[in-house]
Amino acid sequence: MIQRLPIFPTRLPIGILIFWFSNLSGQTITQIHEFHAPAAHQAVAVDHQYFYAIGNRIIEKYDKQTGEFFLQWRDSSGIFKHLNSGVIIDGKLYCAHSNFPDIPMASSIEIFDPVSLKPIDSHSFGIDIGSATWIDRYAGYWYVAFAHYNRFKDHTGTDNRWTQLVKFSDQWEKLASWILPSDLLERFDDMSNSGGFIDGSGKIYITGHDYKEVYILEFPPHGYALQWIDTLQAPFEGQGIAADPGQEGIIFGIQRSSKKVVAGKIETGK
Repeated sequence: MIQRLPIFPTRLPIGILIFWFSNLSGQTITQIHEFHAPAAHQAVAVDHQYFYAIGNRIIEKYDKQTGEFFLQWRDSSGIFKHLNSGVIIDGKLYCAHSNFPDIPMASSIEIFDPVSLKPIDSHSFGIDIGSATWIDRYAGYWYVAFAHYNRFKDHTGTDNRWTQLVKFSDQWEKLASWILPSDLLERFDDMSNSGGFIDGSGKIYITGHDYKEVYILEFPPHGYALQWIDTLQAPFEGQGIAADPGQEGIIFGIQRSSKKVVAGKIETGK
C-alpha cells in the first residue's frame, strides 16, 4: 500500500516538521462505505443500526448498512444555532451545541430521542470556557471539548491555544481539563478541534476543521497537556466523527463538500 503523505504548512519550523513525519505510524483509515446525506454539514453519530447526519439545525437518520433514509428533524424554534457533533449514549443522542460564530461564545449540550429525533433535554453552559464542539462519556465521566479560534482573537483576546478537553461529573461539575499540544494546534490554522471521541482504552481521537486527518492523543501521566501520539490519514474532512459501537476500528465521518457520510476502517499500511 502506498501511504499518502500528509498536507502540511511549509511555514512550520524544521523541528516541528521532523516531529510531524516521525509521528506517523503507518496506520491509515481506508474508506469502506459512503452515503449521500444532505444534512452532513457538521457531524455524524452512529449506533448499532443507524447513522445520524448532523447539520447546524438539522438531523437525519439513515440505515448504516444500506444508506436508506428514515427520518428528519429540523429546528423550527430558532433556539438551535450550531450543532457541532453527536454521540449515542444509553439510548440517547447527545449533541454539542454552540452559538458559533457569535461572540461571546455560548454552549449547551442538546439531547435527542434517536427514535423520533425530537429534543428531550438540555444542559446549558452559557458563556463559559469556549465553544463546545464534541462530547463523549468515558470511565463514568463526561468529556466535552471547548474550542477557541484564532480568527476571533481580536474580539475574545484568546486564540486556539485556549482550546480544552474538560472532564465533568454527572452533575456537570468541572473535575479536570487538558489543553492540546502546541504543535498540533498549528494544524488547525485559524480554526480549532472540531470533533472527537474517546475509545475504550482511553485514547482520544480528534479532528480539525478541514484536513483529512484524525489525530490520536493520550491523557498525560503528569501535567496539563494531552500527548499527541499518532496521525491517521482519513477519507473524510475534519468535522465531527464517531466510532462505530458494533465494529471495532470503524470510524464514521463526513465530507461536507459533497454532503456525504463516509465510513472507514483503521488499517496498517504495508
